[in-house]
Amino acid sequence: MVKLSRWYGRLLEAMLLVACLLLLAMTLLIGIDVLLRNLGAGGIAPSNELSEDALYLVTLIAAPGVLRQGQHIRVDIVLRLLPEQVGWALEWLCDAVGLTCCLCFVWYGTRVTLESLASGSLSIKTLIIPEWWLLLPMPAAFALLALEFLFRMHRLALAERRPRDDAVSAA
Repeated sequence: MVKLSRWYGRLLEAMLLVACLLLLAMTLLIGIDVLLRNLGAGGIAPSNELSEDALYLVTLIAAPGVLRQGQHIRVDIVLRLLPEQVGWALEWLCDAVGLTCCLCFVWYGTRVTLESLASGSLSIKTLIIPEWWLLLPMPAAFALLALEFLFRMHRLALAERRPRDDAVSAA
C-alpha cells in the first residue's frame, strides 16, 4: 500500500504541474487577447470561453494534489483544542464524509457524462464542442479525490490516535 501511495503521489505531482502549465497558458491567452484588442486587431474570439474552461479544468486537476498536501480548508485549531482521541475520531469522520461525497460526485458525474455522450449534446458558445468533453473531468477528478481519501484513512489508521500531523496548517 505504501508503494502504491508513493506512485499515486507522483501522479498527483504531475497533475499539479499540468494545472500550473494550463494556468500559464490561460494567462498568456488573456494577455495576448488584451494586447490584440488594444492594438485594434480584434482579439481572440474564444478567449473568454477557453479561460472559463481552463479555470474549471485547473481546479479539477489540482484538487487531488492539494488534498494530498493538506492545502485544502481544514479546522486544525479546533482539532488541536479537543482531546487527542476526539480529534482522531473527527479526522476519521471528515475523511469518511469526504470519501462519501466524492463517490456521489463520481456516480453523478459519470451518469451525466454518459447521458450527454448518448444524446450527442453540444456546448454552443463561441466554440462548438461535445458537452461530454466538459463533463468528463468531473468524475475523473472526484475518483482521484476518493482514492486520496482512502490513502488518508490508511495513513490515519497506521498513525497514533490523535489528529494527523501531516497536512496541518495551524501549529
